[in-house]
Amino acid sequence: MAADPRVLFGAAVVFVLAVLFRWKYVLLFLFAIGATMTVLRYTGREGGSEIVVDQSMMLFVGGTIVIAIVLIYFLFIRD
Repeated sequence: MAADPRVLFGAAVVFVLAVLFRWKYVLLFLFAIGATMTVLRYTGREGGSEIVVDQSMMLFVGGTIVIAIVLIYFLFIRD
């Protein structure tokens, strides 16, 4: 679904509208969805040994923490 051109076009239209109308919450929602999908895509590639799974888990946890920090900053601190 993330590679479907209609979905990408719809997300781009919503992004442009959110920027033009300065919809902060819509922009943060799009960032959260996109960043989470990116983290999941990068952590799901590898498989096999236990060391690779640990590295994937660390990447997933680190990426999720970064996403949470950015969202907390823009939603609660920077107002």
